[in-house]
Amino acid sequence: MPDDLTVPPVIPSDTALPPVLSGPVLRHVTNQRLVLWLAGSSQLALRLRLTGADGTEVLFDQRLAEGDVHGIRIGEHAYLYLVDLALDAALPLDTRIGYDVGVTAEGGAESWIKDWAPHLCPAGATHPNFVIKRRIDQLLHGSCRRPHHPAADGLVRVDEELQAAGDDVAARPALLLMSGDQIYTDDVAGPMLRAIHGLIGRLGLYGEVMAGSVVSDSEALFSDPNTYYHRERLLPQTQSNEALIERFFGGVKKPVFTTSSAHNHLISLAEVLAMYLLVWSPVCWRLIMVEPPELPDDEASRYQVEQRCIDQFVSGLPRVARAMAQLPCYMIFDDHDVTDDWNLSALWEATTYEHPFSRRIVGNALIGYLLCQGWGNNPSAFADLLPLVDSLTSQAQRDGTLNSEHQDALVDQLLNFEQWHYCLQTSPRLVVLDTRTRRWRSDTARGRPSGLMDWEALTEFQQTIMGEQAVIVVSPAPMFGVKLIEAIQRIFTYCGKPLLVDAENWMAHRGTANVLLNIFGHSGTPNNFVILSGDVHYSFVYDVLLRHKPNGPRIWQITSSGIKNEFPEGLLEWLDRMNRWLYAPWSPLNWFTKRRRMRITPRLPAGREAGERLWNNSGIGLVVLDEQGAPTDIRQLNATTGETRFARKKEQK
Repeated sequence: MPDDLTVPPVIPSDTALPPVLSGPVLRHVTNQRLVLWLAGSSQLALRLRLTGADGTEVLFDQRLAEGDVHGIRIGEHAYLYLVDLALDAALPLDTRIGYDVGVTAEGGAESWIKDWAPHLCPAGATHPNFVIKRRIDQLLHGSCRRPHHPAADGLVRVDEELQAAGDDVAARPALLLMSGDQIYTDDVAGPMLRAIHGLIGRLGLYGEVMAGSVVSDSEALFSDPNTYYHRERLLPQTQSNEALIERFFGGVKKPVFTTSSAHNHLISLAEVLAMYLLVWSPVCWRLIMVEPPELPDDEASRYQVEQRCIDQFVSGLPRVARAMAQLPCYMIFDDHDVTDDWNLSALWEATTYEHPFSRRIVGNALIGYLLCQGWGNNPSAFADLLPLVDSLTSQAQRDGTLNSEHQDALVDQLLNFEQWHYCLQTSPRLVVLDTRTRRWRSDTARGRPSGLMDWEALTEFQQTIMGEQAVIVVSPAPMFGVKLIEAIQRIFTYCGKPLLVDAENWMAHRGTANVLLNIFGHSGTPNNFVILSGDVHYSFVYDVLLRHKPNGPRIWQITSSGIKNEFPEGLLEWLDRMNRWLYAPWSPLNWFTKRRRMRITPRLPAGREAGERLWNNSGIGLVVLDEQGAPTDIRQLNATTGETRFARKKEQK
């Protein structure tokens, strides 16, 4: 298999669909459990084969039983296959394990990955492989993958790292952590939305009825003249939903919920599921011919600019798919996986969830997250939810439309679900936080930002890490951020405009901030505390110590963002410079922050001007850990070329 992978030509509409549309994606992996995700075009029987490093020793080879695979039909020609296989014999550690998936459609012959997805195979191989590490010695992490951003795709760099490692197991990362915004449901390019609609039609993804909307159902949505670049007009025009329709500040319009980029906000469940297929699979792009809709001149020009970015994005998908097939992928949502400013305040929640249409939009994004992201992190947590999904889709198999009552019932369950977070029993232990649904809401000022986790969730978090020597914590938003940006957010919050500046951070809510800092100060807190974050569209690293506690924990705040997104360059340089001036160690402003009990020392990215702390380049973060779980090397692998090392000041040349 050559390394210069390209997307093959479009499959004609009168040709049979390929058996597998997307995946397999390697999800949760231990020496006695293997979790995979894939999508197929028909009802498939699956066979899994595992082999040793030399390819001759067969470790496992059998057709998967009904209890090993949960199949969910999402359209006339679309099925999701959730594979959760418990192994009787333990797999070897710290060695390459080859795997292959055989698929058999009804009445057809069995075919293997080299037949239906040759792009997933490393050079010279006929199937992918993975490694189960004895400990997490190095990992990759990142967030914010926006397909139509002009920056290059950091997930392509993941594949390059795997190919460079080759047979050297020690050079291979243990896993990939995606810390939020794996998709952007609220910020969609015109060409991407057009492709989504094309794929919905080709696969016959199920439609739905839309209560409380100016369009009656998903079919009417797709054909409505406002469906491209004007979806804010499809929200109900009622006084009670004024907050959902428009927000103004200084002439800036904020349509559809709160984001200024939401003119193509995904609405139906079919759109969300098609989005996942298109951002992970080059195969699905071969099934559609994307022609631009009729648009006014200004929107047509915008469409063409976005098309060039989407074309670049699609060209990297064979490498992205290969990386996700060979490296265990763990995920957690942030706001854009659902919608901008999701659950930012109690007022936002009340405004959004009280109307059936906006509630459905959020619910559809959560259903998509459940099936394509959340389940694979910890399948056991979702055992009670999958039967509700089955009830929803079984009705649609008869008439092509989802049952509204079943859909609303599933949405209700998801909005109250409290098991999105998870913990891996690795060495060191890895804890992934849900900072979006278990929030510390204000009882007195509903418009103020909620705490990212409430007291009960923080208490559970503390119990999870207590007594550990070292821990890796994934927090989508940095626990320790840029103080100037947090100050700007506080100013806008005080003026009653928190939505305009995404005013949510760990220090924005006094209760959350105090409990978090108390956790760090507890005597049972791990000695080494690595925090991995994203969200902000720039990268930085802090070394954090407790003041007046020499034997306290060592804390590292490591932020990598974005995978395919960047902060406006000039603005970031100005904020970086102003932050250094206003919050220097001698500045009295430090005393007025909630973090005054901590001593925070920024690491400097190599290649930047003296003193600059923030790195603005799409890519993926790399962290190397020693036997005690402390970082020995922290780098940002840039999506285009090269890498940037974050070193202590004394290590700078």
